[in-house]
Amino acid sequence: MRFAQLTRQPDDPLLRIIGQHAADPRSDKIDLGVGVFRDEAGRTPVMTAVKAAEARLLSGQSTKSYLGPEGDVGFVRALAELVLGQVVPADRRVGLQTPGGTGALRLAAELLARAGVPRIWIGSPSWANHAPLFKQAGVEPALIPCYDLTGQHFDLDGFLAGLGGAAQGDAVLLHGCCHNPIGIDPDAQGWAAIAQHVADHALLPVVDLAYQGLGDGFDIDAAGARTILSAVPEALLAYSCDKNFGLYRERTGALFALSPDADTGAVVLSNLLALARANWSMPPDHGAAIVRIILEDAALTREWRDELETMRQRLASLRAALAAGGRIGAIDLAAVAHGKGMFATLPLSPSQVAWLRDRHGIYMAGSGRINIAGFSTAAIARFHDALRDMVANGVA
Repeated sequence: MRFAQLTRQPDDPLLRIIGQHAADPRSDKIDLGVGVFRDEAGRTPVMTAVKAAEARLLSGQSTKSYLGPEGDVGFVRALAELVLGQVVPADRRVGLQTPGGTGALRLAAELLARAGVPRIWIGSPSWANHAPLFKQAGVEPALIPCYDLTGQHFDLDGFLAGLGGAAQGDAVLLHGCCHNPIGIDPDAQGWAAIAQHVADHALLPVVDLAYQGLGDGFDIDAAGARTILSAVPEALLAYSCDKNFGLYRERTGALFALSPDADTGAVVLSNLLALARANWSMPPDHGAAIVRIILEDAALTREWRDELETMRQRLASLRAALAAGGRIGAIDLAAVAHGKGMFATLPLSPSQVAWLRDRHGIYMAGSGRINIAGFSTAAIARFHDALRDMVANGVA
């Protein structure tokens, strides 16, 4: 009776929010928990470029045979050119398709463990799955508190000071853009300082680039990652197409490795392929094929980039409207305007989060993380009113 040795694990907080929201009968409830893009009507639409690529795939695909553990090599090649460009020479980079950005991060974690990397340093707070994912793979996470929620500020000096405790050969996790869950990124000078520190102390950067195109613009959003990669001989970059191609359920991602030379890169790739084979054997093809078709067609690429820019502008306008609420009690919504992308975290206590849910049907993570894209224009006004009601009732 081996199963009797198991203990029940706590429910995932996000999944619990999804269930609670679904069961709430109120017609004006607001879901700020799930990290998907929504339009003004609350829909998560399929991008028209994606629909067009799917139509081509349906009419032209002649087989459903396996691709191999490397996945769709055309997808990987096109994505590398798009994201890395000339910053990383082709002979120093290798890559493979993964099941989403999470699959890329898990593969990165296992490669680090196999390479003998004992620890990865993570600015805190970070995406809830980051630390558990690396720890499960055998790489110990070390957290560096470096975000001021009240002022919506990234503490660069504090982050670099925390990294001062890292040993040569340790890894460091960096959000490429649109930080989840804070929405605050280093500026250009901050990225340069981080790159210099990482290079000087021989740390191995792992860049998680999951929201490119949803912050300041597609190329600008890659600038931080490119700054890091251009400064070091070795690095890993985990990429997700879930958000910027709207391929959430298709689990479409890639992992790229930067090596000092082609021979080392070949060894790295052989290890990545072996690890992928042992984890999922072959990645799912549909989403990667869609992205490849789009990126190999100039007209579809333009259409996709135009749609992505529309999404980015919507997020920026929603963030500005939220920030227009100004200071409500101890919460300075104006500071939210400093951020970018889908997420922000407000300085709310768990009891305040629960009160807003029970009293006003507003669902968010217990940490106060909100998905900006979960708002409509009317919902933002309701949110402002709900915060004022909370303050008036003295909820702490």
